[in-house]
Amino acid sequence: MGRGEREAVAAGGRLYAAAQAVADDHGRAVEAVRAALKPICDTAVEQALDAIPVTRLKEVTEGRLRLGEVERSGLRSVRQVLDAGPYRLRQIPGVGERTADQVIAAARQIADAVREAVAVHIDVDRPEPRTTSLVMALQVLVEAGLDARRAVDTAAALSARLGPLLAEAKPAAGRLRMLLAGKARRTRALEAVAELRGLTEEAARGGVPELLAQASVDLLRGTSTEAAAWVDFELRSADYYSLLAEISGRRPDTAAVEGFLPDDVAERVRDQKLDDTHRRVSLRGYQAFGARFVLAQRKAMLGDEMGLGKTIQAIAALAHLAAEGQSHFMVVCPASVLINWTREIEARSKLRVMPLHGPDRQEAFADWKGRGGVGVTTFDALRGFPVPGGGELGMLVVDEAHYVKNPKTRRSRAVTEWSGRCERVLFMTGTPMENRVAEFRSLVQILQPHLAEAIGDRDGVAGSKAFRKAVAPVYLRRNQQDVLTELPALQQTDEWDEFSPSDEEAYREAVGAGNFMAMRRAAYARPEKSAKLNRLREIVEDAAENGLKVVVFSAFRDVLGAVKDTLDAARSKGGGPVFGPISGSVPPARRQQLVDEFAAVPGHAVLVAQIEAAGVGLNMQAASVVIICEPQIKPTIEHQAVARAHRMGQVRSVRVHRLLTTRGVDERMVEMLKNKTRLFDAYARRSAVAESTPDAVDVSDTVMARQIVEEEQARLAAVRERLAAVRDEPAGHP
Repeated sequence: MGRGEREAVAAGGRLYAAAQAVADDHGRAVEAVRAALKPICDTAVEQALDAIPVTRLKEVTEGRLRLGEVERSGLRSVRQVLDAGPYRLRQIPGVGERTADQVIAAARQIADAVREAVAVHIDVDRPEPRTTSLVMALQVLVEAGLDARRAVDTAAALSARLGPLLAEAKPAAGRLRMLLAGKARRTRALEAVAELRGLTEEAARGGVPELLAQASVDLLRGTSTEAAAWVDFELRSADYYSLLAEISGRRPDTAAVEGFLPDDVAERVRDQKLDDTHRRVSLRGYQAFGARFVLAQRKAMLGDEMGLGKTIQAIAALAHLAAEGQSHFMVVCPASVLINWTREIEARSKLRVMPLHGPDRQEAFADWKGRGGVGVTTFDALRGFPVPGGGELGMLVVDEAHYVKNPKTRRSRAVTEWSGRCERVLFMTGTPMENRVAEFRSLVQILQPHLAEAIGDRDGVAGSKAFRKAVAPVYLRRNQQDVLTELPALQQTDEWDEFSPSDEEAYREAVGAGNFMAMRRAAYARPEKSAKLNRLREIVEDAAENGLKVVVFSAFRDVLGAVKDTLDAARSKGGGPVFGPISGSVPPARRQQLVDEFAAVPGHAVLVAQIEAAGVGLNMQAASVVIICEPQIKPTIEHQAVARAHRMGQVRSVRVHRLLTTRGVDERMVEMLKNKTRLFDAYARRSAVAESTPDAVDVSDTVMARQIVEEEQARLAAVRERLAAVRDEPAGHP
């Protein structure tokens, strides 16, 4: 037996050992999470069983149990019955062995149901040892990321193939073994060696050994400090909850995840592959199904409720198509979310992204056309670009697709023309369509004309399930309460936008005057042309469509006035009631009265409030959407304001939207606040002293204001000089 065969077996053995090591390391990390989770779940189950009266045991046995003597003995709750056990139950007069066994069996049945349903909520504002242990155990897996998950899957597949091959190739590891083996076994050993060589060479070309080695390092690294784990949890809570749901096994109902699609459609979607090579983040189960739906149905509409991550599902679909060889994609969206799309694609995928917006959009389009990637443009700009030829575009994504519900508008005609030239089109809208069948039909007409004809007005009237069945080939919608078993308590989104020309003019005037406070509210100085107010109105409209209450915070009374005027105008067109503004001049009793009136409204309403006047002392847990009009100088001000809505009694997740503009004071403030030592800030913010004296750990107002004003004056002066130099260039200058 030659040296080459022995080396092939040895190489296969090393690869197998590396695969087994990754599996073991991952297994230990998962077990650490389960060990940390168990006492938390046990306590939650005990508390739930304490609240369930003994009389509920009758429901389990359809009324056959007689519980009078059990109750008279002092056992009031299901937990007390389980703690007592069968022996103590049998000591109760009138309770025999059979009755005791039936009572315990019924109590255990309820306990099992409670254990399956219990959800763990991690309170970032009240960390305690058990939740800290859970967060630290989860951080190991979150930090290891998608590459570790890919390594574990690769290791499992390799182990399944390498294990049997190594056993069959064992005789080839030595001359004597080969001589003692029979002819058939020698033949099979040589075949196994050849397969091992092929597997190890293929793995080496694909960088598998390095992938496995790095995964083991990441899984064994652990966390640095408790504070680091909590800070990371705040930044990436959705990733933590996703892992927690997966490890705990408390996954949402499959039918809900699949949007109650008919079996034939759901089966086709399940069979769709989903490549994660160009994706940087993991998906929750319902998100992976949504991405598969988009790919399997080719032209479809994703209508998930706000906060479920429609954007990441779209990016996952684009990343899959890129892995299949597609090179050009286009995202069309309102101007107010164009920057958000650009940043999300950069952060969550490896795809090249190119904004096609503004005065240089034609040059940018030519660059995108030549080099590929994801072009991100607006509805208005799309009309100025040449329609692609058949097969040129891998996918067209249209965000806020209800913008094209009217087929007579120019934007609708442009989207329709582009859609007709693309084999794959995704429309995205968080607006529920069951009660808007006429609008929905016009969108489906663009995607799948033959299906539009089959959708009748009665489908929406018949109820959501009947509607979903009728539109299943083209429409997928899931609600938060159906698919998030461990509901992320707080979801924060920075809504980046560009100044409108009017905003820019007001901002330049404020900078020129050296007025820091005017700079901070320049985006609202001319409300009728304000980019921020336009985005705020869109967020409120989205919340109204979903029946959610909204709180709008600003530090400035004139900004709140502009917000209220804008929303009052929208109310005349069908918006919800607007309460406030609550400001420092409003007496405390009246402030609480406004909050109570806001909470009492069934469904959607808006409360407008000054952040320091309403951000402390008032509980606004009726709200599940918070909008902060501008970044605050002190991070604790935002934290305390958000905590007014995100607190005990809030039954839905809270979504926070912070309105920001690029190339100005907002960007400067965000950068300066981020540059503070995050761990110290996180630690101090949770200390008793910091809660009572938030100024102690914040950047000085005066220092920050002076530095930002000086930097912005210098930046705008440099811009003016460059523009002047361009104007002064002689004609024909190269």
